[in-house]
Amino acid sequence: MCIFHDFALKFSLIFQKLPIYTLFLDICHHIALMFLRHIPFLKAVLLYACTAFGGPQVHIAMMVKTFAQKRKDVTEEELMEYNAFCQILPGPSSSQTVFLIAYRRGGIPLALLTLLIWIMPATLLMASFSYLLLYLDTKQLEMQLFSLVKPMSLGFIIYAAIKMMQKSVKHTATWAIMIGSIAVTVFVKSPWVFPSIIVAAGIISNFSDKRIPGENPTHFKVNWNILWLFFIFFASAGILSEWARLNHWEHRRVFNLFENFYRFGSIVFGGGQALIPMMLYQFVTRPQTPWINQSQLLTGYGMLQAVPGPVFSICTFVGGIAMSSYGPFWQLMGCLTATIGVFLPSTLLLLFLFPLYQNLKNYVVIFRSLEGINAAIVGIVWASGIILFRQTAMDLEPTTIVVAGLTFAMLYYTKIPAPLIVFAWLLLGWVTHQ
Repeated sequence: MCIFHDFALKFSLIFQKLPIYTLFLDICHHIALMFLRHIPFLKAVLLYACTAFGGPQVHIAMMVKTFAQKRKDVTEEELMEYNAFCQILPGPSSSQTVFLIAYRRGGIPLALLTLLIWIMPATLLMASFSYLLLYLDTKQLEMQLFSLVKPMSLGFIIYAAIKMMQKSVKHTATWAIMIGSIAVTVFVKSPWVFPSIIVAAGIISNFSDKRIPGENPTHFKVNWNILWLFFIFFASAGILSEWARLNHWEHRRVFNLFENFYRFGSIVFGGGQALIPMMLYQFVTRPQTPWINQSQLLTGYGMLQAVPGPVFSICTFVGGIAMSSYGPFWQLMGCLTATIGVFLPSTLLLLFLFPLYQNLKNYVVIFRSLEGINAAIVGIVWASGIILFRQTAMDLEPTTIVVAGLTFAMLYYTKIPAPLIVFAWLLLGWVTHQ
């Protein structure tokens, strides 16, 4: 025993002199310092993730209030620019915007940690709902605790639209782009409407030759490794999924799930709502034996309305239900597989394209496009408010106007944090239905 102790001591002393040991300690020290330095920011992200009801347009209003006005992590102009850029990409735009705020503040490590914190409350709730589906009265839950969430969301959208309009809509051309964006978004029902509007707005704003960038473009080295990683995952997921199907692996469905959700995350425009018809076809209509029935899918979508955070968390629920026949453990694996599969591709695309965009925006064409794109984003936000009002006013017209008006007033004229406003309406909704 003594000989073994002496040997272990000598080995430890030798190992501590190796460069890899020093490197490991340096990395751990750097991570610890980074985490401690950003704890207030991460706490703000967690509170935001727990109170961000209402979908992407409400999310951007809360980001303006929390990260731009209160915390000063970004300026309002930067936040709008990030959101406009994310609207062009496939995937969850709110999650991508939060990712970019953290990326600007602390690089890739902080951005990844922030993304994890942002999606955690929603995915945990939706995973739990997939287990508790048979025991929950979702309609009763929505009527009580979340009865005022939609009218509250309308107040957030109006606030976001007005604040953004003050920054971005300044002359006739931008007014025309904003009004045109409102009309197209309200009347055209297609997941491609958002990227199409943004591209068109960028082209229109290039007809003016008065605006030039303040900096000259510099040589930029493109990191192709991230793009290759995106395609490697895409190809590997497809190959493994097909191999598992052909060889009748016992739990082949988990490989099929990853391929399906990775593909969804790579091509879906228009937010989480665009996922519903895709999942309906892929998991209900297409298989000979449906993985999830239509009633379960629509129930999950109803639950989503009462959950804060990204709309893409519906995938966590669907992944869990699809694997529920294999037992509780594999149901959990289904939740994890679907969540990773749908968020991974958009994250990789963002890491590849955002540094490229940061360099390209110094070119005149891209620089001039930003003015039109920002005006289009304002139009999309206004249109979301119009659509939500039409949906909400059918049930609670007087309440809708009062709650939306009070929410807007608290956001615009007071310094009350957005999460407290959300908690107050949740509490009032619960009290009034007891």
